[in-house]
Amino acid sequence: MDPNLTTIDFRLYAHWIVLLPMIGFLLELLIGKYWWRKGGMFATLSIFGSMIISYGCLYNIYVQGMPFYEYSWEWFYPGIVAGFTIDPLSLAMLCMVSFVSFFIHFYAIGYMAHDCAKSVYFAETALFTGSMFGLVLANNLLQLFIFWEMVGVCSYLLIGFWWHRPEAAAAGKKAWMSCSVGDCLFLLGIAIMYTLMVGIDGVTEPISFNQIFQNLEHLHHAAPIFGMSALTFICILFMCGVLGKSAGFPLHVWIPDAMEGPTTVSALIHAATMVTAGVYLIARAFPIFLAAPNALMIVAFMGAFTALYASTLGLVVNDLKRIFAYSTISQLGYMIAILGCGAVLGVAAVAFALFHLVAHAFFKALLFLSSGSVLHGTSNTRDIKEMGGLLKGMPWTGYAMLAGALALVAFPFTAGYFSKDKIIEEAYIYATAHGALGYLPWIFLVLGVILTATYTFRAWYLAMTGGPKSHLAVHPHECDWWMRTTLVVLSVFALGLGLLTADWSEGFFKGLFKGGASFWHFLEQTFVTETQTASGVVYPGLNMGDIAHFGGNHLHVLEPGVVHHISPAVIYLPLLLMIAGLAIATSLYYKNRVDVSKYIKKDNPLYQILWNKYYLDYLFKDIIAEKIVMTVFTFWDVLDRYVIDGVVNLLSWITISAGQVGRKLQTGVVQNYATAVIFGVSMLMILVIIIRGG
Repeated sequence: MDPNLTTIDFRLYAHWIVLLPMIGFLLELLIGKYWWRKGGMFATLSIFGSMIISYGCLYNIYVQGMPFYEYSWEWFYPGIVAGFTIDPLSLAMLCMVSFVSFFIHFYAIGYMAHDCAKSVYFAETALFTGSMFGLVLANNLLQLFIFWEMVGVCSYLLIGFWWHRPEAAAAGKKAWMSCSVGDCLFLLGIAIMYTLMVGIDGVTEPISFNQIFQNLEHLHHAAPIFGMSALTFICILFMCGVLGKSAGFPLHVWIPDAMEGPTTVSALIHAATMVTAGVYLIARAFPIFLAAPNALMIVAFMGAFTALYASTLGLVVNDLKRIFAYSTISQLGYMIAILGCGAVLGVAAVAFALFHLVAHAFFKALLFLSSGSVLHGTSNTRDIKEMGGLLKGMPWTGYAMLAGALALVAFPFTAGYFSKDKIIEEAYIYATAHGALGYLPWIFLVLGVILTATYTFRAWYLAMTGGPKSHLAVHPHECDWWMRTTLVVLSVFALGLGLLTADWSEGFFKGLFKGGASFWHFLEQTFVTETQTASGVVYPGLNMGDIAHFGGNHLHVLEPGVVHHISPAVIYLPLLLMIAGLAIATSLYYKNRVDVSKYIKKDNPLYQILWNKYYLDYLFKDIIAEKIVMTVFTFWDVLDRYVIDGVVNLLSWITISAGQVGRKLQTGVVQNYATAVIFGVSMLMILVIIIRGG
């Protein structure tokens, strides 16, 4: 690409990436319903403006070679700043979020056309997207947390957008409460980090990422907390926030219920905004995790287990949107797991995770929006067992969903093939470096492949092939051009992102198998390249090997002359398992060939476990919330009413009773007072005489 196309330094206008959607939010809220189509114009155009600036910044750094840049200004307290950072990590997220969000908004113009509160919806989605931009650009933990919470508030509003439906209102509250558990612990981690940083000489911005990174050696020697490294304790608290926002086990329980909101909201949450925030937090704070003993091991195991766990649940769900919701949880597990493998891979793990995050954004947005088209064309039918044969009446939607499904299962040369299979390959390198226990994450990720292929094409076959299974599926209608255009664009990127980001320098045939290479090389510059600031301060690139040493990690990628050769059996194993999953789904569900209910009864113990989602909802709601928490609250209520209030009421009764008795002595008659005085004096005299006589 020509580096002389423009002389504009878009880095200086990065704050407008956040401000434009905020302005769009205000305009939609105040005057949106009086303008074109009664809502949607301001939100969509503002996000388009943010997309232009985001890609302009990418052009400045990737094509023109401008340095990474950061600028900030003092906020409400010395050392607490508000600022933005422009580097490969933030640019990858900005370009993905702005592009996908713009097309979701474009789709929503048609999808929400008949909703009476359309302007309010677009106001909330503009605020949602703007908050995500602010989170990505934040150069410090406090600013990131503020936008982190704004994203949570917007998800609550949008999941419960159809508040008149009890299920939607309950789902919004469930999402808010589930995420709040992790958010409180995340905030505690930020507070501990601030406390440690203010005690280090020369620190001017205690919770700015770059200053934390430059002082990791001091933090490494901080006093232990509860017998563990202070950095490890902080990372565990950060990880709790990640498990809430990115729906990791066990705080993932809000995700299926979140499908009660509009499908475009589901696409925003699962593809471009909320659930990706947790992955981004680990990526942005990666040097902290690398310097913390055992922190990345916890990340790897939690991510891999989540990936396998969620993929098992997708096998029995019949709600089309919820199937894709569980696939989101699973794919986020892949991203988190490879970040944990950074204990061996270094910053390359961030590149692999972000590439899968971007690829996932395209094919997951495509899957949700195509499912929205299905709902739109079948009178809101969500049960795949009530569909069937939709491909004939909805070819655009059916083939778009097929494109997304192929990318999700990592079919050769799709975006998922280059991103997910690379994660599994690199997880094997991590396994070989960590002994027998290190193989567990790799095994979990490999098993997730066959399950993903099975449940994904189970959904597609039951919905799109065979004959209609209900009257609602007999005459489905195709979506309008607003929605169709978005499906086509996302299909192109879901299928071709890997090839668009391939390294073609060695020729066509070698480049064909190096999908994503140029993206990885760009992302690997994060942290190891210096960052310039508007104030003139230059933060030097980090020595990842030294940082890894603080955490007891050993980066094999830094060993001179060492090349890790992976067995072809390991490389092609995910492909074979994907084919096996496709074969299982095709043999059972294509044109509904086999009535699975004849062989797998609903009273089957394994089926019951999966159908009841491993009874986690029962554990959280029926046991913890209703039995344990309510018992504690009832005990506290009794204690408050009858013990604490009882003591206070007893003292007040004694005081009032004494006052009433004393009041009877105050008659106002002088003779009575004189009699009392004479009686008292007489008693005193008698007492004195007795004492003296004794």
